[in-house]
Amino acid sequence: MGDVEFRSLTMRPGAGRPTREQAELRHQELLDRALELFLENGFELTTIEAIAASVGMTKRTVYARYPDKRALFKATVQQAIERWIVPIDLFRAVESDDLEATLTEFARIRLANAVSPAGLRLQRIINAESYRFPEIATMMHEQGTAQVIDYLADLLRRHQRAGTLRPFKAGRAASAFLSMVVGGAARGVVLGRPADEKGFEEHIRLCVGLFLNGARPR
Repeated sequence: MGDVEFRSLTMRPGAGRPTREQAELRHQELLDRALELFLENGFELTTIEAIAASVGMTKRTVYARYPDKRALFKATVQQAIERWIVPIDLFRAVESDDLEATLTEFARIRLANAVSPAGLRLQRIINAESYRFPEIATMMHEQGTAQVIDYLADLLRRHQRAGTLRPFKAGRAASAFLSMVVGGAARGVVLGRPADEKGFEEHIRLCVGLFLNGARPR
């Protein structure tokens, strides 16, 4: 999925009350800027004053929506999660009767999403601050990863019923496949290695082959 571009509004509301759309765009800009500052400086060193100044707001305007910095931080992470989530319908759209082809397309979408700008920003803020806010890792899992695992487990169960896969616990297998195909490849990019499209494709095909060799009836 393509990343939602960072918004820097070139037009500010003029005199008078802003429209609902203008207010929402300003709010999204506030959360965008806040995330960038939290990533750059860390939670502890980032101040409400700096965030407000970066978007031309007053502290009073920010505090009218968020009672404290912790609430603002969680809202920035929530927006980042919403931008990172892949709609399940996108996975359904690449399904076919060919399980190998379906898993390959699934893996391409999920890995591309993990190493997209939105995915990398989210993973970096989770890595940096989850010791202080363990709930943000739970948010990411429950709203995104868990939904993907549920979809994949359902796909595997359907193929089990059709006899193309042997009996096994589909939920565990789905989690293992997702970890195998995304975990190591995405981790390197999170740590600063450049994305390698050819290497990703080789990795995906290897993982799909290994998984199916263990999952098909013998």
